[in-house]
Amino acid sequence: MTERHMSYRERALSLTRDRGIARARDFKAAGIPLVYLKRLTDAGDLVRLGRGLYQDPERVGEDAAHNLAEASRLVPNGVVSLISALRQHGLTTQLPHAVWMTIPHKGRTPKMKGLRFEIVRATGEALSAGVEHIRVEGVDVPIYGVAKTVADCFKHRRHVGEDVAIEALRESLRQRKTTPSELMKFAAIDRVVSRMEPLIKAIQ
Repeated sequence: MTERHMSYRERALSLTRDRGIARARDFKAAGIPLVYLKRLTDAGDLVRLGRGLYQDPERVGEDAAHNLAEASRLVPNGVVSLISALRQHGLTTQLPHAVWMTIPHKGRTPKMKGLRFEIVRATGEALSAGVEHIRVEGVDVPIYGVAKTVADCFKHRRHVGEDVAIEALRESLRQRKTTPSELMKFAAIDRVVSRMEPLIKAIQ
């Protein structure tokens, strides 16, 4: 292997380690010819997760956290929400069968072999409020905080199940991961005050 080829390999692997999951455009921006991605994949130095998405093979996992990282790289305008967010916050015993994300109304529905999505759409504050950021496998993952996630579950109760929303509300207060006032703030944004307020009063 020539010195130039070795340099491309080292730069590609370094980029992937730094980013957790790297896109083809990331390699291109770093001056790495895309032809080397196939060579690195064939050699087992990289794992191709899907079209234009690559990862260090030592960091590939099948757990829910890995899927959140993968989804966030694939859907940069999306926010992890609902069941996936509940699971991350320790507010449900359910194991998500897919990655739940909220995307803008006109956002493109993501498709990726081997990764299932449950998509809901929102605009304005219902989309932008309550977003937090966590690091998973070196990837910045936008995710709704506890109070916003609980309010979203009531807003989308037909999608997730009202029992799930009530369990999340009860657990969020029992575990002291949020407060009644914070829950009411996001209930107002999601227009579910009439649903949540009586339950909050009953649980307190």
